[in-house]
Amino acid sequence: MSLLIRGGTVVNADLSQRADVLCEGGLIRAVGPDLQAPAGAEVVDAGGALVMPGGIDPHTHMQLPFMGTVAVDDFYDGTCAGLAGGTTTIIDFVIPDPQEPLLAAFRKWRGWAEKAASDYAFHVAVTWWDESVHRDMGTLVHDEGVTSFKHFMAYKNAIMCDDETLVNSFKRALELGALPTVHAENGELVYLLQAEVAKMGITGPEGHPLSRPPMVEGEAANRAIAIADVLGVPIYVVHVSCIESAEAIARARARGQRVYGEVLAGHLVVDDSVYRNPDFTVAAAHVMSPPFRPKGHQEFLWRGLQAGSLHTTATDHCVFCAPQKAAGKANFAQIPNGCGGVEERLAVLWHEGVNSGRLTPNEFVAITSANAARIFNLYPRKGLVAPGADADLVVWDPSASKTLSVKTQKSKVDYNIFEGRTVQGIAAATVSQGKLVYAKGDLRTTRGAGRYLKREPFGANFEAVKRRADTLAPTAVAR
Repeated sequence: MSLLIRGGTVVNADLSQRADVLCEGGLIRAVGPDLQAPAGAEVVDAGGALVMPGGIDPHTHMQLPFMGTVAVDDFYDGTCAGLAGGTTTIIDFVIPDPQEPLLAAFRKWRGWAEKAASDYAFHVAVTWWDESVHRDMGTLVHDEGVTSFKHFMAYKNAIMCDDETLVNSFKRALELGALPTVHAENGELVYLLQAEVAKMGITGPEGHPLSRPPMVEGEAANRAIAIADVLGVPIYVVHVSCIESAEAIARARARGQRVYGEVLAGHLVVDDSVYRNPDFTVAAAHVMSPPFRPKGHQEFLWRGLQAGSLHTTATDHCVFCAPQKAAGKANFAQIPNGCGGVEERLAVLWHEGVNSGRLTPNEFVAITSANAARIFNLYPRKGLVAPGADADLVVWDPSASKTLSVKTQKSKVDYNIFEGRTVQGIAAATVSQGKLVYAKGDLRTTRGAGRYLKREPFGANFEAVKRRADTLAPTAVAR
């Protein structure tokens, strides 16, 4: 079945144009003015609205087993929430247990993700090292299309990487044409500070940010960047939350190093005062790592996005309900870490970024979709409104507004970190694989409709990109 989006303004990362968009067979077939709808086509009126690439959230944790419990949004619930907010692709994380083979963990996550409503890809975490990990990384890249590997520098005695593992994995990633990513927090310091804070008699959520101050993140970011520099491998730093790590990325890029930075929507608008809320349930709901920071860090992160030293926005969507968070009632270090946002990310970023004048609409597309597609080798299949690209689109109404709330969200979690925030600019409709899956509050998703996205190794995909570009060029604007 065909779908025609008529009367909107198409916004890509590089340009905007008044144009219709025709979708057929899951792909964008034509972009241009006054397109004719084929017989039987569904027509979406986008008059007064913008038509943008569907959002790509490069950092989610659906159905994650973590800290003795499991995140409440599975791959269906989480991707439904994403689609309701205009996000059409997620990149989730396979996280092997210590000594668990990478391929075994990958197959387990693939099974869980079969219920996804939208397209998805995976990063795979390297949590330990031996020759089998070296071998499995090669199989994942060449046979399974995984081209990014995650390294936790935090969570001592669980999934934390030591420097030896970082060096070995970074080196192997370089050989394979894969991109290392890091959760930058010094796990040894966090472990020490958690004990020190507890000794002071601080056991509630207010102790969480005290045990993970900004320099703990800054040190780890600097160390990971230095290791990558010595080895000559690019590196991607996830959930940059503070001035210290953002400065480390900017300095490295200024000297020509390939370092990419990701910011969470939450870190841009929520500050550390939430941990001092006298209601444990409210304070614990905000416990994630790195923690929310004092407000002064937020403007620096916005400036990083504006300057191009920070590149993508994500959510780290990993949600636990109040009874799960209550496991840390007597000890903040036992509160399961994680917050939501996959549904709210685009609206929050539009309201606080575009409406404030910090970002142009084109820059919005870059940081919510196109840059992630480029960095993680999904471009131009994703992150672009052009013939030949996947028909993953969001029809964006810049004048409509809504108040974000747990009462109206699609996520199954019992809290919303953006609760009560009114935003102007929301998804009026979402298209996934050429099908209208969300329209003005009506969710029309199909369990299992999402596809696993294999990605090519970096440097090995030139011919594939060229072939796709060749298909795009002749009909980039159809008349």
